[in-house]
Amino acid sequence: MATRTAVAAAAAAAVSVAAGDGAGGDSRLDQAAAQWLRLDKNPKTLEMVKQMIADNNREELQKCFGSRMEFGTAGLRAAMGPGIAQMNDLTIIQTTQGLCRYLEKTFSDLKERGVVISFDARAHSPSGGSSKRFAQLAATAFISQGIPVYLFSNITPTPFVPYTVSHLNLCAGIMITASHNPKQDNGYKVYWDNGAQIISPHDKGISQAIEENQEPWTEAWDDSIINNNPLLHDPYSTINKDYFEDLKKYCFHSNVNKSSALKFVHTSVHGVGHDFVQSAFKAFDFVPPDAVPEQKAPDPEFPTVKYPNPEEGKGVLTLSFALAEKTHAKIILANDPDADRLAVAEKQENGEWKVFSGNETGALLGWWLFTSWKEKNQDQNALKDLYMLSSTVSSKILRAIALKEGFHFEETLTGFKWMGNRAKQLIDQGKNVLFAFEEAIGYMCCPFVLDKDGVSAAVISAELASFLATKNLSLAQQLKAIYVEYGYHITKSSYFICHDQNTIKNLFENLRNYDGKSTYPKVCGKFEVSGVRDLTTGYDSNQPDKKAILPTSKSSQMITFTFANGGVATMRTSGTEPKIKYYAELCVPPGNSDHEQLKKELDDLVSAIEEYFFQPEKYKLQPKSD
Repeated sequence: MATRTAVAAAAAAAVSVAAGDGAGGDSRLDQAAAQWLRLDKNPKTLEMVKQMIADNNREELQKCFGSRMEFGTAGLRAAMGPGIAQMNDLTIIQTTQGLCRYLEKTFSDLKERGVVISFDARAHSPSGGSSKRFAQLAATAFISQGIPVYLFSNITPTPFVPYTVSHLNLCAGIMITASHNPKQDNGYKVYWDNGAQIISPHDKGISQAIEENQEPWTEAWDDSIINNNPLLHDPYSTINKDYFEDLKKYCFHSNVNKSSALKFVHTSVHGVGHDFVQSAFKAFDFVPPDAVPEQKAPDPEFPTVKYPNPEEGKGVLTLSFALAEKTHAKIILANDPDADRLAVAEKQENGEWKVFSGNETGALLGWWLFTSWKEKNQDQNALKDLYMLSSTVSSKILRAIALKEGFHFEETLTGFKWMGNRAKQLIDQGKNVLFAFEEAIGYMCCPFVLDKDGVSAAVISAELASFLATKNLSLAQQLKAIYVEYGYHITKSSYFICHDQNTIKNLFENLRNYDGKSTYPKVCGKFEVSGVRDLTTGYDSNQPDKKAILPTSKSSQMITFTFANGGVATMRTSGTEPKIKYYAELCVPPGNSDHEQLKKELDDLVSAIEEYFFQPEKYKLQPKSD
C-alpha cells in the first residue's frame, strides 16, 4: 500500500501528464483521472482514485475512466464506485446539471412547476454512495437554480414517481434505483412531464447537456442548502394517501375481499415494497398478506438471495415457499426491490408450486380487467375506445382476446417507455387504456401510473385469486380456461450472457448474412422460417415495401423470426445487462388443446434456435444458470 505522500505525488504526476508534461500510459485515461481529482469532493471516491494512480493500476483506471456512462432512454445504470463510468456523487451532480439545463430549455414554466425525486434503499459503503445521498445531491442541483423539488423523505416504489409527475403536473421525475440489478449497481431513471419514461430525442438532448455541464456548480456539493428551503417539498404523506385513494377505484369486489379465506404471502425481496403492498391490501379491504420476515425490511446487501430478481424463478422464492407452507397460504406475491414488477406463484392440487411466467400473469390480468370492465359497461359502443397494449416480445394472448371480444390491441417496442408514451397518446385522444404488460413481469393495471407498477398489480392479482376461489377455481385453472377460449399461447424465454460487444455484433451480422450477403435464414433446423423483421436495420419481409412499421434503432440488436408452424421468436440485446435474450411463442387457434404436444414443439423450436442461430460454442456464450 502506497503512503499518503506517495499517493499525493502520484496524483500530481497524473495532473502533470494530463497537462502534457510527461509521456507514458494512456494520456486520455490520465486526463480523465486528473480532472476527477480536481472536481470530486467525496473523500472516499477521491481516495480510491488517488490510490489507483499511486499503484499505477491501469486496469482499474480503465474500468473507472475508460468511457463515460451513456445516458439513454433508461437513464443511467452502472455499478457504484469512482470514475466517469460509475455511479457516484460527482456523476450524479453532472447528470443532474445536464438534465436541469435541458429542462430549462424545454419548459418555460419549470420554476413554477418543478420536479419530483425519489429513491430506493441501495447503498455502497466503500464509495459512500447511496440512493438517498444521490437523491439529495440531485435535489441540491435543482434548488440551487431556483427550481422547486418534491423530494420524498423516505423510500418509495418506482411507480410513485410517474404518479407524482402526473398528479402534481410536474415537468419531470427522477427515480434513483437499479431495480433488480446486483447489489453494487445503482441507476438514475427519468420521467417526462407526460408521466411516462423519456424516449428519443430527449435522451440525446439530456446526454449532450450532461457533456456541457461537467464542472460542478458553486453550491453543487453543499446539500445543506436544501434544508428548510422554501423550494423543497416533501410529497410523501400526500402521495401515499392519494395513490391509494386512486387505487380503490380498481377494486371491483370489496365484499369478496373482506370475507376471503384465501391466504397470501408477500415478499419485497429486501426492497421498498412491504409497507406499500400492506396499504394496497387495506385499500381493497383485504386482510394484509403475511410478509416473509427475513426479506421484509429494506437491505442493500440482499443477503438471502443470489439475485434480487423474482423473474429468476423459484430460487428467489425459497423463503416465500417455506412461509406459505407454514401459514397454509395458497398464493405468493413477490415484488422486485423497487416494487415495479410482480411475480405470482400458486400452490397446485398436487402440492407443487407453479410460478407463473410474465406472459401467463399478463393473460390472467388482461382477462380479469376486461371481464371486470365488461360487467360495468354493457354498452357495446364503449368497446371501440377500449385498448390494451403489450411489447413486441411479449405473448400475443391479448391480441387473441381483443379479436374475439372486439376491443383494440396494439403492440409496441420492448419496454414500458414505449407503452407508457403510447398509452398517454391514446388517453389524450379520449381512449380508455385498460391494461398493458411486458413478459418481464411488468404490468400497468391502472393508467394513473403510466409505467409498470408492482403494488397495484399485487393487490389486483389478489382480488382476481379471491374472486376465482368463490367459484372453486384456481389461477392455473382460469389460465387454462383462457387458453381454451382464445387459443393456446405457449411461451419460453431465456438468455445467454456475453460481455463482448464485438461478439454480439458478429452473431447478429451472421444472421443477416446467413446464406450469403443480406440473406436471412430460411430454415432453423427442421423449422421453416416464413418471415423476418429486423428492428435494427428496419427490414420486414412481411410488409409490401419490406419496411418495418415499428420504430427502428441501430444502437440495439433485435430480430424477430416467424415460423410456418405458428411459432414466433425474437432475439435481442438487453439495454441494461450483458445478455442476449430470446423470446419464443407458439400461438394456435382455439380448438387445439393438446398442451403437451404444443409444449414439445416449442421446446424443439427453442433448441433449434439455440443451436443454429445462437451457436453458443462458436461465440463462447454463457447459458443462463439455474
